[in-house]
Amino acid sequence: MAKDKDKDTKVTLEQWRALIAVIEQGGYARAAEALCKSQSTVSYAISQLEQALNVALFKIEGRRAHPTAAGESLYRRAKHLLAEAEALESAAERMSQKIEPVVRLAADLLIPGDQVLDSLADFARDYPATRVDVLESVLSGTEDALVQKQVDLAITGRMPAGFMGDHVADISLIGVAAPDHPLHKMKRRITQEDLRHHRQLVVRDSGIHRRYSAGWQEAEQRWTLAHITTSLTAVRRGLGYAWLPCGYIQKDLDTGALKRLPMVQGGERKVSVYLVYAEPDMAGPATRALAAALQNRLKGPK
Repeated sequence: MAKDKDKDTKVTLEQWRALIAVIEQGGYARAAEALCKSQSTVSYAISQLEQALNVALFKIEGRRAHPTAAGESLYRRAKHLLAEAEALESAAERMSQKIEPVVRLAADLLIPGDQVLDSLADFARDYPATRVDVLESVLSGTEDALVQKQVDLAITGRMPAGFMGDHVADISLIGVAAPDHPLHKMKRRITQEDLRHHRQLVVRDSGIHRRYSAGWQEAEQRWTLAHITTSLTAVRRGLGYAWLPCGYIQKDLDTGALKRLPMVQGGERKVSVYLVYAEPDMAGPATRALAAALQNRLKGPK
């Protein structure tokens, strides 16, 4: 008689979840609190898990439960298993819905807010009932949002490993200062050495680990700000110089409220911006419609 290949699994996801919680929380009591379950329930789940696998997962020392080598090894695999299970459930949920109730977008601050809002207005005409959750991000903040699946779609100047996207814009970052700034009073081309002796304004990386910085940042005086518009306001007030996206400063350049830094070199640099899906195969009609609206508004040189 052929051996039945469709065996029932010995362990449930809830038992794996209990294992993860006990290790990460350092004990049964805290794990129970984190899982919103009773301590006896968590203890029973671990007992059943050990019995099913015929392996000791913890050793008790004092009041703390310390994982055995087997417990540590299974913990790492269980993390991946639960992540895959959650992703599968999320995908199934999206497939069951004809139109997503909410689309999450990470928008790098390189793109002026007005252009993003114009795209949202276009999108809202066809999808008025779909909510949009916009995360304004800088540098690795957009990358983190994609990697951690915090968003469905992203406009980013940095392509994370493992992702692909469509080019939508080339953003010019221009070195500027107020007309009466000391750098403009030199009446000559400005060098990097000149910049070192004046205050530079930069925008903080919004990523978890703030692992990136962009452009030249060697000034002896430097202010780090959270948003490009704050940096722009400070530049207008003569509090420093900065490299800012053309879309934010073009009117100021046209009216003379700001002037380009007459650099020997490096006065302008370009950043390519991409539109990236977090999970292209799982993107629903609303996510794709928002992507199309963004492409229509942003494509071409900026």
